[in-house]
Amino acid sequence: MLNRRHIRVKVMQSIYAMHQNNSDDLQKEEKFLLNSIENIRDLYLIMVSALVELRNSEEDFIEKSQKKHLATAQERNPNKKFINNAVLRLLAESNPLSIAMAENKIDNWTKNDDYILLLLEAVKASEVYEKYMQTTVNNYEEDRQFVTDLFTEVVAPNDKLYEYLEDHKLTWVDDIPVVNTLISKQLSQITPEGRDAFFVPKIYKDSDDKDFVRDLFRKTILNDKELAKEFLDKTPNWDTDRIAEIDSIILKMAICEFLKFPSIPVKVTINEYLEIAKEYSTPKSSIFINGILDNIIKDYQTNNKLIKTGRGLM
Repeated sequence: MLNRRHIRVKVMQSIYAMHQNNSDDLQKEEKFLLNSIENIRDLYLIMVSALVELRNSEEDFIEKSQKKHLATAQERNPNKKFINNAVLRLLAESNPLSIAMAENKIDNWTKNDDYILLLLEAVKASEVYEKYMQTTVNNYEEDRQFVTDLFTEVVAPNDKLYEYLEDHKLTWVDDIPVVNTLISKQLSQITPEGRDAFFVPKIYKDSDDKDFVRDLFRKTILNDKELAKEFLDKTPNWDTDRIAEIDSIILKMAICEFLKFPSIPVKVTINEYLEIAKEYSTPKSSIFINGILDNIIKDYQTNNKLIKTGRGLM
């Protein structure tokens, strides 16, 4: 589920939080970091289950409308294309999704069904829904495209839903785009293979990624002063306290990868942290950081300080 860049972001944010809180409890902060990453699975399940609950809510509404004493002709014979959508039904009947929901105790929409009703209103008011409901016949390819568009254009960008998620867990703010992108991709590729067609992805691609979180966090924190010395003499026109804290953390993490992660190519490290700087620091930070890292690499190469294993890692 997580790529290495997002892992780096989570580590950076945890180190920044430690600095802001003047905390030196490595074990406590590491536990918080790992928990915040594990909690991304809950966010994923909440977002996917929102689609299931939208369908369930509409089905419930239709059934109640049909039973009204003075039901209209339209209420007695409603267009059930939405609740008969093959992909929505597949999600509702998915074994992997149901098991993951139960194991992680995801019941957010049972406790907060008002958000589902608000979402359902937004769905019915959307052009995506209006166009889809022009016929009563279900076709799998159309159903899949509709659900993908519905999630991408209506559900994921919904302001009320975003506010709810942000209030529920603040650490999700930067995780939401990653999770939504993944879900959108899954929906566009889902096949009609039955109750096991939809799968819940793992948090980490493999054990190496999980180890990378802990190792990068620990090695950056435990070598803080030594890593800082590596770039202080590379900034003659800047006082130490003039360097933005985020920039300082990014530099330390990048240098940590140069020196203590021999299997990670230098170019990968530089590119990753420049992109992180563009998103999380000042407008000129990426240029500043790039200049420093470039000088450091030249110095390391001159002094044979850079040891990388494998082909093409320089």
